[in-house]
Amino acid sequence: MAAFTFTNSTQEAPPAADLITGFVIKAAPDTDIWSKPPAKNVFNAPVLHQTVPLSKFRKASAHINADWTSLYDQGGLILVLNRADGARKWIKTGIEFVNGKPHVSTVAKDTWADWSLLPIPADSHAATIEMAKEEDGSLWIYLVSGVQRAPIREVTWAFLEEDTTECWVGAYVAKPAAEAGDLVVAFKQFKVELSS
Repeated sequence: MAAFTFTNSTQEAPPAADLITGFVIKAAPDTDIWSKPPAKNVFNAPVLHQTVPLSKFRKASAHINADWTSLYDQGGLILVLNRADGARKWIKTGIEFVNGKPHVSTVAKDTWADWSLLPIPADSHAATIEMAKEEDGSLWIYLVSGVQRAPIREVTWAFLEEDTTECWVGAYVAKPAAEAGDLVVAFKQFKVELSS
């Protein structure tokens, strides 16, 4: 398995055992992963990832928790598609703080980004999220509670170019607000499943 490394951060990658038992990612203010017409493209948030052929991706999951306080505080899973022509597409999903509450958030960026929100059940500040490649070739996002997996989003185009594209699969944290202080997000039970 490829080693994990950080992009947009000076943090050291956690050892393999900490991926399961727990680690944190810190994001400074004014960091984000976002794309909106006519010309906004930001990709300066810390991302802990491993680089693999997109064709080998099967599943990623993690339990995510933080003291969410600033508008758009966010952290979760990310799949970044780095195409041979230099173009970058991505899908991020996790928790995002909007309207004074944390929500399950998913953003998919093909040409531009779109965004969806779902309230976290039971007014929690934590959730377990999974992204998985399904048999029909779509990427599905699930909210996991115990053994229950509730489907919340389908991204149909994620694997269209899997034979020619490498990807980063991992975890990210962003704090788009300019308010002082880092956002610290705790991850545990972080797992990535690849085909052999």
